[in-house]
Amino acid sequence: MVVSINSEPQKSEFNILLNSTIEELNAHAKKSPKKIEQLRGAKLEPYVRDVMTDLAVGSQFENSIELIGGQKFPDIVAKKLYGIEVKTTTQNHWKTTGNSVLESTRVDDVERIFMLFGKLGKPIEFRYRAYEECLSEVVVTHSPRYLIDMNLEEGKTIFDKINTSYDTLRQKKNPIKSITNYYKSKLKPGQDLWWIQDTEKASNLVINIWNNLSLKEKQETKNRAMVYFPEVFSNRGDKFARLAIWLVTREAVVCPNVRDLFTAGGKDDYFIKNRTYKNIPRVFIKLFDNIDSVLEILINTSSIELSEYWNKKTTEKKKIMDWIELVSMNSKSVQGAKHLDIKKMLSELIF
Repeated sequence: MVVSINSEPQKSEFNILLNSTIEELNAHAKKSPKKIEQLRGAKLEPYVRDVMTDLAVGSQFENSIELIGGQKFPDIVAKKLYGIEVKTTTQNHWKTTGNSVLESTRVDDVERIFMLFGKLGKPIEFRYRAYEECLSEVVVTHSPRYLIDMNLEEGKTIFDKINTSYDTLRQKKNPIKSITNYYKSKLKPGQDLWWIQDTEKASNLVINIWNNLSLKEKQETKNRAMVYFPEVFSNRGDKFARLAIWLVTREAVVCPNVRDLFTAGGKDDYFIKNRTYKNIPRVFIKLFDNIDSVLEILINTSSIELSEYWNKKTTEKKKIMDWIELVSMNSKSVQGAKHLDIKKMLSELIF
């Protein structure tokens, strides 16, 4: 964290400057509402800079108010240590989408940042708050961004929720991970996060329809699904829910009939080590036919990632047997598989 060499009186003086700026902007809004109403988006930034520059005359901040502009964060800097991020909305509320969580464009040496918010919907009004005090959640546009709420209650910021201060979070090598962990802890069954994943795997920019995939791509995707989602071998009503979400969020593939990927085709017999097993549901036939590829995926997927998918702790030594146990346990709810010892069959095929 940057340690300020400034005295408390200087910080107090900057707050006085901000208060004066808000009072002046609100006075302008009452006097010339049509003019102020046009200052949307980036147009407000130079206006605020000019008002602050005039008000700073005679103070420690005289001749130090600088408009940064462009894609840098924040928009205005005072004495190279204090920042003002300017936001507007044309609606009659105090919420908008803020800046990137990563803050990769943050101006060097800026110690404290304040949010100056212009509500240009009638009645026009301006407010300011410490930046970290009005960030309620993380939302996603083209990247994870903060949600600004100028009416946010004390103790309700995203930083309160993840139990990490703003300055600590922004200086982490991977700030997204802390946020991801928080939102993961709030997921309901059948939900998953999209975009703000903490894996290093890149996802496709283009969303594809299942039928556009090649036969090889389809089979490779199904093989990974059989590893990651053992519940597809169960009789649960929601057994394809997580798989459907994964296809869209991780694989960028939309499949209108996920169930058909595994259940179409009825039953068949299967031969394993000098024995023929009768009336095996198609989902297990598909697994047995591709067991070598499935095993390769198990070997090459880290136990940490598998633990995430399975909601069960596993290790590199145990992950293959843990997966067999999960498939076997799920199979017990399938009426047509009650006569089968899936654990034994998989063990015979793998070992």
